[in-house]
Amino acid sequence: MFGRFQMNQLQRFFLRNRIKPIRAVIAVRRLLRDPDDTTQVFKIIESLSGDTISNPVKRLQAHPRGMRLLEEKPDIVAMLNNRELLASMPKGSVGRTYHDFVHGENLSADGLVASSQGTRDARGFTEDERWTADRLRDIHDLQHVMTGYGRDPVGELSLLSFMTTQVPNRGINFIIRMARRKYQKDMPELDIDVLLKEGRRIAQQSAWMLAIPWEERLAEPLEQVRQELGFQPPLNYQQAHACQAELMAAA
Repeated sequence: MFGRFQMNQLQRFFLRNRIKPIRAVIAVRRLLRDPDDTTQVFKIIESLSGDTISNPVKRLQAHPRGMRLLEEKPDIVAMLNNRELLASMPKGSVGRTYHDFVHGENLSADGLVASSQGTRDARGFTEDERWTADRLRDIHDLQHVMTGYGRDPVGELSLLSFMTTQVPNRGINFIIRMARRKYQKDMPELDIDVLLKEGRRIAQQSAWMLAIPWEERLAEPLEQVRQELGFQPPLNYQQAHACQAELMAAA
């Protein structure tokens, strides 16, 4: 018979791996009615992801810089919400560009936290796993800045392709598949496959964002950091945006 330890381990396994398809379907319907409802995106991702956090945590633990992050567990949100600090950084720096991006779009790191509230069932998660999951959420807009993807629907979708390549996630993959079919049906003139492929390629060529101590790099020149970490510009996305801006905004 199972002892208490084995039962706890079994319960933890099922809590971490279960998916909630009905909850995901409801969230999809709400998202289709209101594409700007970020909460529904988090619900879809959390409902379908299962245990996607174990592998990135193991990868962090095997990486000297990642292990230091896990030990210190810095709160990136505190820095990303410090408008005065970010605005004082040199023009063209990572932090200043982030400041101009999020406040130009009327966003905040706290907004991501608020949108995700109540969507995650973290029972059975270790402290390292909770911190890693939060970190992935909190650097979302920083990934926009590093990749150069905008907040238009195609930019967000291309960024999702980047994200799930760096940290595989079944929930994100589902959103991409759903959106890809919609584009192919409603906007065949937009080659969405080329843009998704570009997002994957940039993710494969660049450094792993989760292992970067961004708190220490915000004041550095953005282009210098991009070059050092291997971030290539999304040329296909930029060209499509320049030639088909109205189409992409309406997507």
